[in-house]
Amino acid sequence: MTLEEKQQAIVEEITLIPDPYERLGYIVDCGKKAATLPDDLRIETFKIEGCMSQLWVVPEFRDGLCYFQSDSDSAIVKGIATLLCDFYSAQKPEAIIENDAAFLGEVGITQHLSPNRRNGLSRIVESVQRFAKSCMAES
Repeated sequence: MTLEEKQQAIVEEITLIPDPYERLGYIVDCGKKAATLPDDLRIETFKIEGCMSQLWVVPEFRDGLCYFQSDSDSAIVKGIATLLCDFYSAQKPEAIIENDAAFLGEVGITQHLSPNRRNGLSRIVESVQRFAKSCMAES
């Protein structure tokens, strides 16, 4: 599935929820349902700095595609990170670099986050894109 197709599916799913606060509840539920990273991956190397919560994003590059896993001690942050990691996973580095996940603002997710949470979201995207750029340099 391309990033465009994934984006369309996420937008369709989230916009079915009419209330913006219920949309945030949906994101929290995504975080609660997501797998927890093993302790050996919850290390400084994978920690996202600049986020109020503890947040880890673990990247992997295999067979020409990028994959991401995440975890956080905050349900909303974990939900956002899970959504973004699922969105960007199994994609070519070039596609990741070209998409900044601005569609989350279009569906009303970012408007209801605190400035610190929005900062965390942008740090996740920056981290994912930085990893994708490093993968392009390797290939």
